Amino acid sequence: MVDAIPRRTSPPPLDDACALFLDVDGTLVGFSIDPDAVRVPPHILEALGAISDRLHGAVALVSGRPLAQLDALFAPLRLPAAGLHGHQFRDDADAAAGIPEDTSTFLHDLHSAAAHLAVAHPGVRIEDKGVSVALHWRAAPHAADAVTAFARSRIAALAGYRLQPGDHVIEFVPEGANKGLAVERMMARPPFAGRVPVFVGDDLTDEAGFDAVHRHGGWSVLVGARQSSSARHALPGIPDVHAWLLANIPQREATTR
Repeated sequence: MVDAIPRRTSPPPLDDACALFLDVDGTLVGFSIDPDAVRVPPHILEALGAISDRLHGAVALVSGRPLAQLDALFAPLRLPAAGLHGHQFRDDADAAAGIPEDTSTFLHDLHSAAAHLAVAHPGVRIEDKGVSVALHWRAAPHAADAVTAFARSRIAALAGYRLQPGDHVIEFVPEGANKGLAVERMMARPPFAGRVPVFVGDDLTDEAGFDAVHRHGGWSVLVGARQSSSARHALPGIPDVHAWLLANIPQREATTR
């Protein structure tokens, strides 16, 4: 459940008993019309690696991006990760499994119809993620209503899928995938089990992650000024997330930077 919490405090420092779950776009990197164009600053990659060492590997990425994109974006760092809103896991043999033929045909037809929509509304971008399709209108804000109406008109015919709204995007995703379930799955296994979970994210897709860490006695951090959220803490923007991460580097490594 999403509650309106008008005043959120800055997040406290991590302690050695925490597990850290991080959204990516809008949290660690800025949004871009081309998701492949963004880069994680090298000093933030180093900070994430140092924090992961401090927490004995309990730092994970939980993102709407596919795992292959996450690995390319964070290379050479290779953190535990859930991609496609929790549909993919690095240790999941089924992550690269093929799409059932009937669903594949529907997704192909959906992609074709969405391409016509994009022609009618220049700036709309279709992102094919294999098992899911995302429709972006960041470069075409005037098309928000048309894209949303298109998605809602199509979802009923795609069994086993739901619509996931986000920041200037709406996505067709498998029903069994969300960031909260991804956190729950990771919290049941080492190195996360028994730790106090912390989730940092900015978008509507992250609310399920916030709720999951609350169920495990942890805490959440909203990035940005969105009012309707169950997050307990907040940071104004991506630079503030970076500063908070740097402040959580083990002291010995921080003093040698």
